Amino acid sequence: MTPTLTLPLQRYAVVLVNLGTPDEPTVPAIQRYLQQFLSDQRVVDYPAILWQCILRGIILPFRGRRVAKLYQSIWWDEGSPLRVITQRQTKALGNAMLMGGLPVQVRYAMTYGNPSIASVLDELRAQGVERFLVLPLYPQYSATTTAAISDQISSYLQQQRDLPEIRMQKHYHHLPAYRSALAGSVRAHWAKQGQADALLLSFHGIPERFVRLGDPYERHCRETAANLATDLGLTAEQVLVSFQSRVGKEQWLQPYTDQLLEKLPGQGIKKLQVLCPAFSADCLETLEEIAVENCEVFLHAGGEDYQYIKALNDSPCHIQLFRQLVLQQLQGW
Repeated sequence: MTPTLTLPLQRYAVVLVNLGTPDEPTVPAIQRYLQQFLSDQRVVDYPAILWQCILRGIILPFRGRRVAKLYQSIWWDEGSPLRVITQRQTKALGNAMLMGGLPVQVRYAMTYGNPSIASVLDELRAQGVERFLVLPLYPQYSATTTAAISDQISSYLQQQRDLPEIRMQKHYHHLPAYRSALAGSVRAHWAKQGQADALLLSFHGIPERFVRLGDPYERHCRETAANLATDLGLTAEQVLVSFQSRVGKEQWLQPYTDQLLEKLPGQGIKKLQVLCPAFSADCLETLEEIAVENCEVFLHAGGEDYQYIKALNDSPCHIQLFRQLVLQQLQGW
């Protein structure tokens, strides 16, 4: 049953927040984006002076060119896929709230790049909004993602005399609506393509050290996989877990996606379907790294069929999940 809310809704706003994206697929834009992203101590916690020398002297000059080519290969006519999809999610959620009789303003912001969290909060406050629900688009919590959003909100509040009220969703991988949406996306793919030998869940990686320091991300990822196996009626052997996008020489969460893909054909898994549950919108890491680069790894190792199952994006079940989260958070406020 949908909760009934009686709120002065013009004073409320929902802000969806994703990681971010360069403004355009050019080297200067990529370098600006990477400098902001990789300078966040939540993402890279090495001593700042040493790290900035490495970042500015080595990583940005060389990695910027390579990453720009990758972005160019997946860039849409409308712009960055992640930005376009996030815009669609924002519009769809706003329409869903309006159709339900709750005309709450819905906006989006990016942790890195544009529009920034601070600029969106400023604009909404100028319109009279006093209470904000911030919805990080990360089903599984990590200090590298959700906590980075919290840091920016805290920094924003430190600059304000008259503080707004802000709530933030910490994670939602365990909720029935998310589980139903994720399982439904796999079933829809099966209905069109059939079932493969195995389903691989590739999550974005983080250093193992972060987990030892208390980050619950790995546990949330493995809970997501276990729940999905249960919801789809699959065995643990049919649902595999790996971690992608590692950087540097430090040990990250394992198994690594690319290394696992090299081994699977030799273990009899010739047909594979890959899902990335940590991503709420398709982006460089899914459209290029998973759908293209890692597909080549699997096929070169002897695989016969490799299929990427797209992210939930702006699918109706995903928007309904967001709507439920908003309604639950607004209760009693």
